[in-house]
Amino acid sequence: TNPGFMVRITQAGLDYAHQHGIAILEKELAQLKLPDISGDSRVLRVGKVHYEFSRLRLRDFHLPYSRITPISNVGLQVSISNAFAELDGDWRVKFLFIRDHGSFNLKVENVYMKIILKLGSDTTGKPTISTWDCSAHISKVRVLFSGKLGWLYNLFHSFIESRLRKNLEQKICDNVAKSVQNELQKRLRTLPVTARIDDKTGLDYSLVAPPRATAQSLDADLKGEFYSLAHRSTVPFSPLPLAFPSDHERMVYFGASSYFFNTAAIAYHKAGALVFEITEAMIPKDAGFRLDTSVFSAFIPQVSSL
Repeated sequence: TNPGFMVRITQAGLDYAHQHGIAILEKELAQLKLPDISGDSRVLRVGKVHYEFSRLRLRDFHLPYSRITPISNVGLQVSISNAFAELDGDWRVKFLFIRDHGSFNLKVENVYMKIILKLGSDTTGKPTISTWDCSAHISKVRVLFSGKLGWLYNLFHSFIESRLRKNLEQKICDNVAKSVQNELQKRLRTLPVTARIDDKTGLDYSLVAPPRATAQSLDADLKGEFYSLAHRSTVPFSPLPLAFPSDHERMVYFGASSYFFNTAAIAYHKAGALVFEITEAMIPKDAGFRLDTSVFSAFIPQVSSL
């Protein structure tokens, strides 16, 4: 089905819009809930050490460098680099007859993420979104321990930091997928695809096809059909093909076909908004003409012969 109305968002438009989207993502990632970590490590000159990390709380998460770009035939890619995170929690260590516990602070630096979002549409013409791919890499993790046996941590800190880094990388993508499914997709399901224009007509702007991504833009084909609120009926003609020119300099482009305007005319005509009566009394005396068939001869030549 051809669209009656089209919207194109270019890379410049995505650059402008991503500021709000990244703020939401930053807020979601700041609520990461990490599982407790426990295990055993054999430390040189000490022996077997059992450790536990619990009540891990993410305190801060910043995404200083990010960008959203269209991916052809898929949707959108969110790229993040040099992100920073900080969390704290409790730790407990046991080896031989010695036990100790305390708290720790963890700083995660140089976080790189790539999230690809698949865009589509459902049977009602509403947009859909899902996580197509996600990868996360953390370059550096630093842990600061408090407690009597802080010196012990220094003997196997590389092992602990590696475990924490891998858990964080996995949890980041898990939370992204959950946020996309439970937040973004949930909101998209509530989006209306029709709007009441006035007391006579409405507009159907549902998607007639999934959003189309290219290397330079994201295009959405909308129905763009006006209808009468009193009685909606099938339009007696189909929309003609509609395409944008090869221009991507502006942030957003809109395109409307004759179908968009003709359905508006039909809807208002059926609603009686285009039917009105003109009488001789409504014509000013100094208008220089009388209300007879000769007035309409320029528009409807056949009327002049009546």
